[in-house]
Amino acid sequence: MKKVQEYFLYFMLYSFIGWCYEVFLEVVVYRWGFSNRGVLFGPYCVVYGFGALILMASLNWLKKRKIYVGRISITPVLVFAGIVAITTLVELAASYIMEFTQGEWMWDYTRFSFNFQGRIALNPSIRFGIGGMVILYLLQPLFEKGVRRLPDKVRTVLAVILAVILAADVIRLLAA
Repeated sequence: MKKVQEYFLYFMLYSFIGWCYEVFLEVVVYRWGFSNRGVLFGPYCVVYGFGALILMASLNWLKKRKIYVGRISITPVLVFAGIVAITTLVELAASYIMEFTQGEWMWDYTRFSFNFQGRIALNPSIRFGIGGMVILYLLQPLFEKGVRRLPDKVRTVLAVILAVILAADVIRLLAA
């Protein structure tokens, strides 16, 4: 149960970080003004949480390997390529799920070169690759230290509170 709580907390952390990233792009980079960038009410984009967990589950083994071409380690290049492929597929799947459940998806990449139906594009895929590298090599080791330092009761209470909030938000969305 401890591992489930830890990974749920990672999921919520990355969902919140994804929401912050989306709001930053919208407000600072594109100057469109603020709007809630998630499909849920709270400050989280669950696709980022799921994406981060998928990256950890699928690429941690590769990150730990030392693959060389001559004397040059190409492991980070392979991890980056894996991140780009996985996050692009997650984003594509998310667009189809959103279209099926809500009639539309929340982004349009038609203005970007090398896009597919405006759902995915090379530019955001490269950005997700960079973000995934930050997650796997920088943030996740820090989050693991922090979450593992939490006393068991604190971790459990925090996970339960966040799960109740997320569940209420999902129920609100489904009831709408």
